[in-house]
Amino acid sequence: MNIVVCIKQVPDTTNVRIDPNTNTLIREGVESVINPFDMYAIEEAVRTKEKTGGKVIVISMGPPQVETALREALSLGCDEAILLSDRAFAGSDTWATSYTLAMAIKKIKDFNVIFCGKQASDGDTAQVGPGISAHLDIPQVTYVKKIEKIDEKSAIVYRMTEEGYDVIETPLPVVLTVVKEINTPRIPSLKGKMTAKKAQILAWKAQDLNVNDKFIGLNGSPTQVVKIFTPSPRSGGEIFQGETDEVVVKLIDRIKDELKPKF
Repeated sequence: MNIVVCIKQVPDTTNVRIDPNTNTLIREGVESVINPFDMYAIEEAVRTKEKTGGKVIVISMGPPQVETALREALSLGCDEAILLSDRAFAGSDTWATSYTLAMAIKKIKDFNVIFCGKQASDGDTAQVGPGISAHLDIPQVTYVKKIEKIDEKSAIVYRMTEEGYDVIETPLPVVLTVVKEINTPRIPSLKGKMTAKKAQILAWKAQDLNVNDKFIGLNGSPTQVVKIFTPSPRSGGEIFQGETDEVVVKLIDRIKDELKPKF
């Protein structure tokens, strides 16, 4: 069983700042971590390897410092790491990102399952996993909360929904995007950290992936940020105080007043 897990390095802060000139995230001076949902993807990939055998290859696209995230993934049980880093990839939206990752996975050739976190904390689009599926033309199951069975031909998984869950049987290869309910990520062992520190990380550029230059980076991104602004704070508002029944009556009367025609 050959397993691929795609991860992203994101800012470790809720105070995300945007460069007004480039409309991109300001990453300088901000500590970065592996995207939280991707930690569950790594854990599930490693658990799958432990059950079925094979290896886990972790891939990430970004600047050279993403190597830190890849080494952390290796310390958690991944076997090989690939960094996709090229100025040509800069400014990629979710479409261009998923295309680039898919071309890297095509270069690997032999794979059974691709794990992704359901979404990234700095974008929250949940589009890259499904995008990889579309570019590779293979099945996908999103919001996976449990893997019931998996072998080299098929998998049975539980897909979380608002009403409960669906039980889905899918052929392999397949893209699975996972939610936090699927597992509890492990803590890296000392041996894992030492192994990761010495491990070789492959670095692939655009020319290594046989990509179409029109589909990568900012120029290959169908969606682009035109303008970013901070919404003006809301003013006014009214607080009703008192016992619950009194507050309800006051609120209803206030709503009625607002709905009265004003001539």
